Amino acid sequence: MSRSNAFTVPNLLTYGRIIAVPIIAALLLEPDPAARWAAAILFIVAALTDYLDGYLARTLNQVSALGRMLDPIADKLVVAALLIALSADGTIDGLNVLAAVFIMMREIFVSGLREFLGGTVVIHVSKLAKWKTTAQLAAIAILLLAPVLGSAAQATEWLGLIVLWIAAGLTIYTGVDYIRGGLPYLSEAE
Repeated sequence: MSRSNAFTVPNLLTYGRIIAVPIIAALLLEPDPAARWAAAILFIVAALTDYLDGYLARTLNQVSALGRMLDPIADKLVVAALLIALSADGTIDGLNVLAAVFIMMREIFVSGLREFLGGTVVIHVSKLAKWKTTAQLAAIAILLLAPVLGSAAQATEWLGLIVLWIAAGLTIYTGVDYIRGGLPYLSEAE
């Protein structure tokens, strides 16, 4: 890979999303409402770059193997780190933690399946998987904002948890699709 391919605008946006992960998590763990707002704003910007980097890669004809590898990794890092941080601060608690666990299980399993298939078999991302990612990011954004919305905090938190469960359902469903797509290749490997 040439140096210029590593530093395309879409790849730079993806690097920025990865770098933002620990910053957002650290801000979220601060008890100050200003830090919570900063975490939410940085998260929303990072989430928007997920769509922008793909759009720019296609529009500018800068699709690269590095970008195809890093983009889903960045998505999973953002989602996993924030689900952990939101669980740690108690925003996601009780049985709702199961939604976060289901999401993380699927993401890790699908990553492992992709690794196992090793690029010899490409399982394409479905439109429903894109909706899954959108639901995950929306749930996290809503849950990040809920505690700092004053009188609307409780209703917003409930909305965020409902969207989180919708995301978990889509996550499980699309995970089953990936498993179905990969099963023929798994059985050949025995």
